[in-house]
Amino acid sequence: MMWFLTCVAALLGGYFIYGAFIEKVFGINTQRKTPAITKQDGVDYVPMSTKKVYLVQLLNIAGVGPIFGPIMGALYGPAAMLWIVVGCIFAGAVHDYFSGMLSVRNGGASVPTITGRYLGNGAKHFMNIFAIVLLLLVGVVFVSAPAGMITNLVNDQFDMAMSMTTMVVIIFAYYIIATIVPVDKIIGRFYPLFGALLIFMSVGLMTAVAMSSEHTVMGNFEISDMFSNMNPNDLPLWPALFITIACGAISGFHATQSPLMARCMENEKNGRFVFYGAMIGEGVIALIWCALALSFFGSVDSLADAVSNGGPGNVVYSASFGLLGVFGGILAFLGVVILPITSGDTAFRSSRLILAEYFNMEQKSLRNRLMMALPLFVIGGILTQVDFGIIWRYFGFANQTTAVMMLWTASAYLLRHNKMHWVTTVPAIFMTTVVITFILNNSTLGFGLPMVLSTILGVSGALAITTYVIKKSKGKGDIDLANDEEQPQGKAETA
Repeated sequence: MMWFLTCVAALLGGYFIYGAFIEKVFGINTQRKTPAITKQDGVDYVPMSTKKVYLVQLLNIAGVGPIFGPIMGALYGPAAMLWIVVGCIFAGAVHDYFSGMLSVRNGGASVPTITGRYLGNGAKHFMNIFAIVLLLLVGVVFVSAPAGMITNLVNDQFDMAMSMTTMVVIIFAYYIIATIVPVDKIIGRFYPLFGALLIFMSVGLMTAVAMSSEHTVMGNFEISDMFSNMNPNDLPLWPALFITIACGAISGFHATQSPLMARCMENEKNGRFVFYGAMIGEGVIALIWCALALSFFGSVDSLADAVSNGGPGNVVYSASFGLLGVFGGILAFLGVVILPITSGDTAFRSSRLILAEYFNMEQKSLRNRLMMALPLFVIGGILTQVDFGIIWRYFGFANQTTAVMMLWTASAYLLRHNKMHWVTTVPAIFMTTVVITFILNNSTLGFGLPMVLSTILGVSGALAITTYVIKKSKGKGDIDLANDEEQPQGKAETA
């Protein structure tokens, strides 16, 4: 129990200490008008209260990733918790803060536009394609996962014969509506309530396992296990753990979501709470589910058996009903199901806005929103027929590659403005090494090269990119000061 509480305390301390440092490095301007004010359109640019924006941001970024990922990562043992803490504070929350604040500074722009501005048009075109692919994969994953979980719940607990296809159609219908209606009508109105339910049920489950006479929180593990690979399937910890646990540590999907709330945030001073803070919140959720998986089943071998007999969804189901009974289990299970649904719809919404920016098509009219959204849903519907396991593997790699691109974009921005770029460059180097090593070594998705060779090439590639970004960006100022969204309006930047 002490290790779990220490990890949670470290995350909270990271918000107040390192988060404040990151905010100072960026340099907020409380007098600058945000896009929610300057571009208010009643559809995507809508000012909302800070608490509401925070809860919506938390639900936007927290799909099944901070639950399924940590459950699968728990197969490696308590080392998964160590990565969640370190990754969240120094990589994930930094990534989310810069993806959100750079969008604020660039008029609410989506991640491909931001990347293109600081890394060039080649990077912009790459990110346009990659971001759309990632968001479609996310949308499909976040249709299939909740559809399967709800179908399982309804059929087992209520003795109904509902098919998976029926639930997929229902969720898709909701996604279409949520993607095209104004952001404050569904997302802004109901998601804060869902966010509160999510937090309440996560804390409730952790409290239940802590008070249980049958289970102990991390009681079967030693301190030394934090630095050991306990995977019963003999899977290597490096670099697979850092791909398996994305949401909860660092996730490129968040870079596509942060601009949604950058268009609704009323003041730059709220950025640390909204962007850095929401990632810390997701890190706490990831810690809870990692600890629950290890504590409820007692060992990685028992956890592996549960995963093999129904995937991480079975772990969620067993823990929820095993700890809270039928009524509490239903509430906890629904609290988990909310996550992918509230991220799936915003994934499609982000796709619509990225395409609209690419084609320079305004989105105030319903007709234009439908023109951008409907083709995405057709493709997404086709992809739901692909095996979930295959989609998830490609999602994991695409997710972390997007995170790498966002971190290098943030480094380029800091270099151009002669600010301390190492806060983003160091995690960018690490995650670039992870991504390159993974794709070179993995025999299913990549090239199947030996681990040592893959790692050497990964490190070499990361250092080469570092040299390129520093040489291209350092001290060169902004690209187009005449049209610079970052020009001070009133009070000068504080850093």
